[in-house]
Amino acid sequence: MEQESVHEIEGGKSRRPIDCGRKKKLGEEAGLNCGTSIRIPLYSTERHRLHTEMRLSRFTEIEFVYYPVLAAIGVPVNLLAIVILSRGKCGLSKCITRYLVAMATADLLVIVCNVILYRIAHLYWGDTFLLYTPVCRFILFLAPTATDSSVWLTVAFTFDRFVAISCQKLKTKYCIEKTSLVIIVTLSPLFGLKNIPRPFVYIHYHTVNNIPWGCLVSSQFYILPTWIAFSWIEQLLTPLLPFCLILLFNALTVRRILVASRARRSLRDLSNGENNKDTEMKNRRRSIVLLFAISGSFILLWMTTVVYFLYYRISGIFNHRSFYNPFANFEQAGIMLQLLSSCTNTAIYTVTQSKFREELLNAIKYPFTLIGKLVK
Repeated sequence: MEQESVHEIEGGKSRRPIDCGRKKKLGEEAGLNCGTSIRIPLYSTERHRLHTEMRLSRFTEIEFVYYPVLAAIGVPVNLLAIVILSRGKCGLSKCITRYLVAMATADLLVIVCNVILYRIAHLYWGDTFLLYTPVCRFILFLAPTATDSSVWLTVAFTFDRFVAISCQKLKTKYCIEKTSLVIIVTLSPLFGLKNIPRPFVYIHYHTVNNIPWGCLVSSQFYILPTWIAFSWIEQLLTPLLPFCLILLFNALTVRRILVASRARRSLRDLSNGENNKDTEMKNRRRSIVLLFAISGSFILLWMTTVVYFLYYRISGIFNHRSFYNPFANFEQAGIMLQLLSSCTNTAIYTVTQSKFREELLNAIKYPFTLIGKLVK
C-alpha cells in the first residue's frame, strides 16, 4: 500500500499527522498490529524519536491495565446508581433524582462507547469488526455525544442547584421535575446533532480485501477553515465552557450561602438564642454537599484536559503538528482522568448521602439474602 500522511484520533479528538509505515513498524515492535490505536508523532530529531518511543511503550502498558479496570468498575457502579436512584428512596427531590439518573446513564454510555468499544477494542481486539471503518465512525460519533451529554448534564444540575439556593422567585418554576425532564430530553439529541459532522472527519487507516479498516482524522481537518471552526466550537463547548460555568455557578452559590447563613444566624440569635438548631439549614446542607462534591470532582478530573487544551491552542501545536510534542503524556493523563470522572459519582453519593448508602447495602445484600431463602 502506498505511503500517505494520515492523522490519528484519540477518543474523538484529533491528533497530529503520522506516517502509516512508521506506525506499523513501531506497532510491531511494541507487539501491536497496525490497527491498534497508539500515538506516534512526527519527530524533529532521532533523539526525540527514541525518547518518544520509550514513553509510548510505558504509557501503552499503563493503558492495557487502566482501561479494563475502569470498565470493570464503571459499568456496575453506574448501573447500581441508576437502579437505586430510580427507586426514589434516597431522600432527594424528584428534580434532583432525575438529573442524577440522567448523569449516571450518560456516564455509563461514556464507559461503554469510549472505553470498551473504542479503547479496549483497539488495545485487545485487533481484528474485531469494531475496527471496520463505518462501525468505527459510528462509535466515534457516539463517544463524544455521550461525553458532551454527561458534561452538560453536570452543568444543568449545577445551575439547577444555583437557582434553588440563590433565586427564590425562579425556584418554584424552574426547580421542578417537569423542567428537569425537558432539559434532559433536549440535551442528548442536541449534542447528537452537534456531532453529526464528526464521522465525516475520518478516513480509513488501511484496506484488507477492499474492506476499509480503522479511523484516522483526514488532513483536511487541519486545512479547511470549516473544519478548523468546527474543531474550535466543539472544544469550546466541551470542556472549556462547562468548566467555566461550573466554576461560576459554584462561586455564586457559595457567596449566596455565606450571605444567607450570616443573616439567618443573626435572626436566630436574636429570636431564639444561640443554641437553637436551624432545621431548614440542615435539610439544605445535604443538597449543597452533593452539589459541591459532584462539581468539585468534575473540576479536578477535567482540569488536566482543560490546561492541555489551553496550551494546545495558545502554543500553536494545532497549526504546527510536525513538531515534537513534549506534553504527550500530559495529554494522555488528562484523557484518563476525564474518563475516570464517569465512575466517581456513585462513590460521591455513597459518601454524602446516608439513605443512598442504605439502599446500596440492601442491593449488595439482596443476592445473598435470596440465596439463603432458596437454600432453606
